[in-house]
Amino acid sequence: MENFIKRYQKAALPVLALAVLLSAGKNTFALSPSSSEKHNTQSPPITLQEVVRNLHQPVALVHANDGSGRLFIVEQAGKIKVLKNGSVSKQLFLDIRDRVDAGGETGLLGLAFHPDFSKNRRFFLNYTAFKPRLKTFISEFSASDDFKTADPKSEKILMEIPQPFSNHNGGQIAFGPDKKLYIGMGDGGAGNDPEGNGQNTSTLLGSLLRIDVDKKTKDKAYGIPKDNPFRRQRKVAPEIWAYGLRNPWRFSFDSKTGDLYLGDVGQNRREEINLVRRGRNYGWNVMEGKICTPGLFLPCDPSRYTAPLIDYPRSEGTTVIGGYVYRGSAIPSLVGAYLYGDFGSGRIWMLRHKGKKVTEQALLLETGRLISAFGEDEEGELYVVDYKGKILKMVPK
Repeated sequence: MENFIKRYQKAALPVLALAVLLSAGKNTFALSPSSSEKHNTQSPPITLQEVVRNLHQPVALVHANDGSGRLFIVEQAGKIKVLKNGSVSKQLFLDIRDRVDAGGETGLLGLAFHPDFSKNRRFFLNYTAFKPRLKTFISEFSASDDFKTADPKSEKILMEIPQPFSNHNGGQIAFGPDKKLYIGMGDGGAGNDPEGNGQNTSTLLGSLLRIDVDKKTKDKAYGIPKDNPFRRQRKVAPEIWAYGLRNPWRFSFDSKTGDLYLGDVGQNRREEINLVRRGRNYGWNVMEGKICTPGLFLPCDPSRYTAPLIDYPRSEGTTVIGGYVYRGSAIPSLVGAYLYGDFGSGRIWMLRHKGKKVTEQALLLETGRLISAFGEDEEGELYVVDYKGKILKMVPK
């Protein structure tokens, strides 16, 4: 994230004041031309219904697809809590605060359950720790025999990725319909990608990675899928699925089509949503959204890079939060639409597209909340994770 947690921790009142101000002006909202103004339509009447409160800095909400109806709340400091039937269990699912370094953009950032979790009890975490310098850890854990808790001692570290700076750690991990684990890695931090990681395919930073957690190689605790685009290229990290990313905080797969949508946080001018395809270069740090990155004066030919599905200026939000394609039943008018939001402005939008062309876009809500993530339950209904400590469900108004 673009220092979004740091902004809240150090300057929460200005951020909240901005969100309230934007909420008050919802009737005057207009899309910029680059955000497909001509496709703006009247949004369906929806609202947010509070499900739970008094959480501590929640950053993700995930289901295990095990038929239990449970939702798992990830708290940045290192706790995972269980939400079921509208209440949070007093018993933690997992607590790894003893090994997580949290604060700013670091901490326990991602959770993904193995597609066969109901049989093998395996799940995976993305967290940061100083050992001795800051690293991203991708680790496997096992749930107990009754699936109610998990043993912190069951950890098997799959990847250790050094982080040169404390920001832009990415954080999302998710299994695709191919049962491979996808990992979002930021460019390593600081500003304007000083190490050039976004365009450097020899590093794991600035990329979306794809690994096989059901296989191993001679020197890795995971396998490299045979159809990874750079698997056989010299001096290229074989884990890379796509690259040219700045800070892919949240991404998701459409549960019907398998399409991969990714929100990539911008530098100073543009926030973007990418429709990610195998082997594509999404431009950072040469491109910021659909424009050449201001102030860097790098050779810039936009035709060399895959443009985002949509981007928007900082006047509409400061930290894009990738969401989900709605596949629930409670809000029929939203079925098939992709929903996404912004931490800084608290806005939630929807869009539809045909190929690369956005055919419809609308502002759904001015929430006034610090949206750190979206969540999806087993029925395809969507939730909003408020970093101030609440989970809210999206419902018809």
